[in-house]
Amino acid sequence: MAPPDKPASNQVQSVDRAIELLELMADAGGESALSELAASTNLPLPTIHRLMRTLLSRGYVRQLPSRRYTLGPRLIRLGESAGRQLGAGARPYLTALAAELGETANLAMIDRDMAVYVAQAASRHSMRTFTEVGRRVYTHATGVGKAVLAQLPDATVLEIVARVGMPAITPQTMTDSDLLLAELAAVRERGYAVDDGEQELGVRCFAVAVPGAPTPTALSISGPSARVGHDFAETAVPVLHRTAAELAKELV
Repeated sequence: MAPPDKPASNQVQSVDRAIELLELMADAGGESALSELAASTNLPLPTIHRLMRTLLSRGYVRQLPSRRYTLGPRLIRLGESAGRQLGAGARPYLTALAAELGETANLAMIDRDMAVYVAQAASRHSMRTFTEVGRRVYTHATGVGKAVLAQLPDATVLEIVARVGMPAITPQTMTDSDLLLAELAAVRERGYAVDDGEQELGVRCFAVAVPGAPTPTALSISGPSARVGHDFAETAVPVLHRTAAELAKELV
């Protein structure tokens, strides 16, 4: 009985190794050389080459003229499908959150150095904030983005902003990496992030991390600054944390 088990074990190991390589590429910004992957794993270079050729043949990686590898287009379809499923599972929680706090609730996660909105429940007010699901935004300029970044080591944060930059979306946007790191330290200490007109003037947002999510994920509540004052945090943040803890069970 031993021989039949061995190939199955090897197949499972190959899947595990291939996933590891894809995750390493994602952590490196989506592009790596075989030598860089070898330096980050205990795998022999021939094994890495064999796995990458398989991923290449299935469209999960691409090879550049420089011989470096990038993440491939087949992953986009998987990611979009996963995002839709995540949004569908999260929507009841966001709907309840928006109903309780009276403002728009959002769920976002990090993807390729940006924050992407995967679900939203709109406020009941006629004057409200709206963000298209699937929209990608800079992490340094949003509440959800800063709540996501606060879950990462400072060195990783600096790598992200070095790759994508810190453009000024509004005059309120933070554009200095040292100031960003100081802000993220404050986010970790107080347990929530704030977007005070940094993504859109006249809009304020409070965001918290979703604990234990497989990918750094954040939940937020946003609305016009005239309604969502700084003191709104006293009411909103405990509800956000409670909802995030409930939502975390959905994501496990």
